[in-house]
Amino acid sequence: MGLTDDAGLLEVIAAAPQLQTPDETEAFLDPMPLGELASMWCALQRVSRRDQVGSIWALKLYFDRLPHRRPQQALDLVLEVLRAEADKPTVMQLNDKFLLSLLYAHGEEVIARIEREAGHNDRLRWLLGGVHVDPDDPLMSRIAGLADCKAWQADRLAQRTPREPLDFANMSTARLASAWIEQYSKSERDQDDNLFAIMDFERDLREDDPDRMIDLILEILKIEANPVLLSLLAAGPLEDVISAGTIDRIEREARVNERFRDLLGGVWYYRASDELKTRLDALVGESRW
Repeated sequence: MGLTDDAGLLEVIAAAPQLQTPDETEAFLDPMPLGELASMWCALQRVSRRDQVGSIWALKLYFDRLPHRRPQQALDLVLEVLRAEADKPTVMQLNDKFLLSLLYAHGEEVIARIEREAGHNDRLRWLLGGVHVDPDDPLMSRIAGLADCKAWQADRLAQRTPREPLDFANMSTARLASAWIEQYSKSERDQDDNLFAIMDFERDLREDDPDRMIDLILEILKIEANPVLLSLLAAGPLEDVISAGTIDRIEREARVNERFRDLLGGVWYYRASDELKTRLDALVGESRW
């Protein structure tokens, strides 16, 4: 179980004032007691990617900024989550997006306290096991002396290993579209090596069978309307598959498929050739996101 009930906490978040700017978000969250902040951080790690909009997105950005803006409070939050949160995959998210930022931005300011805490905190030593150590960095070498790398690496391997590895190469296009949506909808906490496998498969399609890549994009558009996932689809697979060799088909599909034409509005193509830019401009018009 987590620090608190996720559903109840997310209702509080949804009822929060619309947070338009970082200053508004900081004014809303900075006065909160540490326990409530830690509960909110944990709940946010379990929100699916498709639901990370509005206030949810603003709150995630707040926590991303916290290690840079208020390093001692950020370390307080790390320690509180380690103390109170039982769900290991959730706690593991402290590492990549939070603890590393704190160490790189304010390492000299917090290292002595981290060393003191690690002397009696097994979970902190475990968390430090995920810090990538530069042997030439004196600060990082101090971390290496505290870290329980073996325990962290075992848990990281378990977290990344899928219960059911997916064979994307042998899926129909319809099944592949469903799998794409499923994998990209997951929160970072729930991602495993299936996501990296589908990314590799996308690269292979772009290079070896771009027409099937376009088929996949069209299939996803048939069954998915979530704006977060569509932005990922536009900025990833669609943007990457556009080339001099595919533009004829891109134009054909855009003429007969309004949703595909709208999706082109989320593509950045400023590095394309002048001819490709001209043809894409004619398709996108004023519909750029």
